[in-house]
Amino acid sequence: MMENTPPHPEPALDDELCWAAVVARDGSFDGRLYYSVATTGVYCRPSCPSRQARRENVRFHTTRGAAEAAGFRPCKRCKPDIAPLQEHYARTVALACRLIETAEEPLPLERLAGAVGLSPFHFHRVFKAVAGVTPKAYASAHRHKRVRANLRTSGTVTGAIHDSGFNSSGRFYAGVSEALGMTPTDFRNGGGGVEMRFAIGECSLGSILVAATSNGVAAISLGEDPESLLRALQDGFPKAKLIGGDAAFERIVGAVVGLVERPAGGFDLPLDVQGTVFQHRVWRALRDIPAGATATYAQIAERIGAPTAARAVAGACAANKLAVAIPCHRVIRNDGSLPGYRWGVERKRALLAKESGSELE
Repeated sequence: MMENTPPHPEPALDDELCWAAVVARDGSFDGRLYYSVATTGVYCRPSCPSRQARRENVRFHTTRGAAEAAGFRPCKRCKPDIAPLQEHYARTVALACRLIETAEEPLPLERLAGAVGLSPFHFHRVFKAVAGVTPKAYASAHRHKRVRANLRTSGTVTGAIHDSGFNSSGRFYAGVSEALGMTPTDFRNGGGGVEMRFAIGECSLGSILVAATSNGVAAISLGEDPESLLRALQDGFPKAKLIGGDAAFERIVGAVVGLVERPAGGFDLPLDVQGTVFQHRVWRALRDIPAGATATYAQIAERIGAPTAARAVAGACAANKLAVAIPCHRVIRNDGSLPGYRWGVERKRALLAKESGSELE
């Protein structure tokens, strides 16, 4: 449908940047700008495969409506008046996700696919490409998320499990350890009954807190103030039994500090990592980046088989609680600049500089 004519003049565009996008046929600008060609009377997406127009015949527009109001018609090759296939698939998967989240019980693949108008095979492939996980894995992660919320409010553990969409307690308990990192009763009690050993030390990046359960290292935090690091751990598990590290635990802290100071040395201590299926895939990919190397969010998304999930990859990096052991500091933007870092961009920059130096040693 043709958009309404904008009531105000179009905002100024950076013509040099827009022209560069058109010359490069940069699809990342599709939907953000359009260009019209005076000699043909049509307007196009920046990624249009048509023969490149002469610069003096090209104008840029912020919306389709603005281009059409200026008297141009949609190009028949790139069809700028129709949403790109990726946008269509993104809306399809978003609809499927809402259906999964609102269903009282797990929906069969065939039913989900039929609801969005795709064959089961095509739907499964599209969903995984856009969301980064299969529909079944997404449904499982969502149910576990509901369990975490319901465990805090329900009168019983069994009630929370069934209210979260699990048909049986057995099915839930089969994957509960990875989802919660502890038993449902302990989680419901704010970590009550769980012992977490911890110690705070110093490294070249400031204070460092290391905490571990019986399963492995569960948290590595960096900061300026040791007390703030401890408070953050206590807030996360208000009823957990926090135990100061003994001599054996101090050796674990020493190994973590050693990883900060000499990243090329590696880290082979067991980790107790809780997260969604997608987050685990991202975190495994991060651990595959060698010291001294970097990768972009888009590259990580490609490596885990979800090329359109760069934003979700960024979210998984932000959710990482194990500084350095899961090296989210090795992820950079497409232009090589440094995005935000949970423990401070300056620490990220220092870690990368240290790792580059370790490569030369």
